[in-house]
Amino acid sequence: MFKGNCHMSRIAGLSLSLLFVASTVWAAPAAPRAVVDGVAKAIEDRYYDPAKGQAVAADLRAAAARGQFDALTDNRDLATALTDRLRPIDRHFGVSWSSTTPQSGPGPGPGPGPAAGPWRPQGRQPTGVRRVETLPGNLGYIDLRMFADFAFGQPDQPARQAIEAALRLVSGADAVIIDLRDNGGGSPAMVGYLTSAFTAKGADIYNTFHYRQGVASEAPSDWYPTPRLETPLYILISARTGSAAEAFAYTLKNAKRAVIVGEASAGAANPGGPVDIGGGFSIFVSNGSPISPITKTNWEGVGVAPDVAVPAAAALDAAKALALEAVLKTATGDAATEARWSLEALRAEVAPPRSFVAADYVGTYGALVIGEDQGRLFMQRGRRPPTILMSLGGETFSVVGEPSRRVVFERDAKGAVTAFEATTSDGAASRFRRGA
Repeated sequence: MFKGNCHMSRIAGLSLSLLFVASTVWAAPAAPRAVVDGVAKAIEDRYYDPAKGQAVAADLRAAAARGQFDALTDNRDLATALTDRLRPIDRHFGVSWSSTTPQSGPGPGPGPGPAAGPWRPQGRQPTGVRRVETLPGNLGYIDLRMFADFAFGQPDQPARQAIEAALRLVSGADAVIIDLRDNGGGSPAMVGYLTSAFTAKGADIYNTFHYRQGVASEAPSDWYPTPRLETPLYILISARTGSAAEAFAYTLKNAKRAVIVGEASAGAANPGGPVDIGGGFSIFVSNGSPISPITKTNWEGVGVAPDVAVPAAAALDAAKALALEAVLKTATGDAATEARWSLEALRAEVAPPRSFVAADYVGTYGALVIGEDQGRLFMQRGRRPPTILMSLGGETFSVVGEPSRRVVFERDAKGAVTAFEATTSDGAASRFRRGA
């Protein structure tokens, strides 16, 4: 027992020592003026606009000489203060510090060419594709969280295969919604390739990046082989949407190929990369600036303005309604019925019709039971999970989550519910009479 306690005490002591060391490393005091000079030099040497870079660097050094950063001896506080000062100048500017970053001198930083945005995951190869599904009314939906990088000419790369798989899954959809509300950016290569999936090959719509060393186009080297040129397209954005995600929305908006829905985006247009300035500090420096051939400018500082402005949380429902309305303009037969029913159910969710008396409907209808739970009707057969019903007004109810299914109740001359018809948008129907 004694030996065990002694052993545990040594472990506890070692753990406390490690925590103390880690804490000491994390809180190691910075030399603010030296750090600021390193940040200034990185901007001076690499910012895409040399004159502006020199002016920003001079302003930083002057502020440091006045002692403005001297009190910020915690590395984290200094990084935050520098980011807050620089971010209004260029939305991609950002200073960071990490205790795990090699304590070395300046690294190579971003080189020329269309560099990625600030989100560059290492190790694993995330594709950015979070979710792909077919929504009611035959709407394709892609939730894309980043524009993952890949090299053209290599079709077997995971990021390219993932986005191609997503596009194949929505290839039969009557309209497509791409959700970029939580997409901070990424690779211009993915921007160009995904854009080519919805626009004509060779269209003059792609941004041109202007660097100190020259220019480069965002147009893809490989074009998506089967672009959908007429399918209604909707892109969801928010204030979180940044960099490459903004480039995608901006290009398709100005090409009049997509309807942008949501809130104005972050306004971070200029690509670049991180520069190691030593001491665990790094700064993201924009080494280029995009110019649209359509607008002759970009979205830096102002963001991409939505065509349909709604709160970000409501953007998907708004886009679904717009898409279904667009589908109804050309759809016929069962497809038109499915789209119309889906739109009516969506509108009922947003603005429910008048309330109903649940007790009027509760009862046994052959093998089915209509029940009530917290004011909502449900339909159930045996031990199967219940199906929730949503009122569309009158005696018509939609099946929640499956608007292509409906239940329509019937009343007798005295107003009592006597039966219901379960029907689908393709015309199939079954009738169930209420038991005594």
